[in-house]
Amino acid sequence: MRADATRNIQAVLRAAARVFSTDPLARITDVAAAAGVDRRTVYRRFDSREDLLLAVYRARLDELEALIDETLVDRPVREALPAFCERGIRLSRDWPVDVRAATDPAIRSRREELDARMDDFLRRAEREGVLAPGLPAGWSLRTLQTQLHTVAQEMPALEPAEAAALVVRTFLNGVGAV
Repeated sequence: MRADATRNIQAVLRAAARVFSTDPLARITDVAAAAGVDRRTVYRRFDSREDLLLAVYRARLDELEALIDETLVDRPVREALPAFCERGIRLSRDWPVDVRAATDPAIRSRREELDARMDDFLRRAEREGVLAPGLPAGWSLRTLQTQLHTVAQEMPALEPAEAAALVVRTFLNGVGAV
């Protein structure tokens, strides 16, 4: 694929993520306008709005997988967690679509696999004494994901590093005055 075609596809995917996150019923023409390309450019690559949405989900999951590989694997928990949070906030802001809304079995399966990898990391954090032992299954993962989503989507004025520090502090220590 030519370099300009690759740039156009990336622009379309990122624009689609933004457009679909604010208007789930948006049309391909809306995405093309947001990407600054002609709608024919989008239709040459994607047969339908659903194909485009699936490509957006795959792109977000690709970035999440790379993030997990680069930050959570073979790093000490206290070093990995802030790095993951900061880059995760950036990822969520770049790709604001909610992959949990996907009904495609392959997308759902991949998301579940990545959730399992993050949950494995959090269980390691528990074994190492960074997180409290004995929490219900999935609690730590859902708590972390909710905090990351909140700062990424609902608190855009917070810079990623500042937001990540807040998430890590809250995740590890709670919000009570101890």
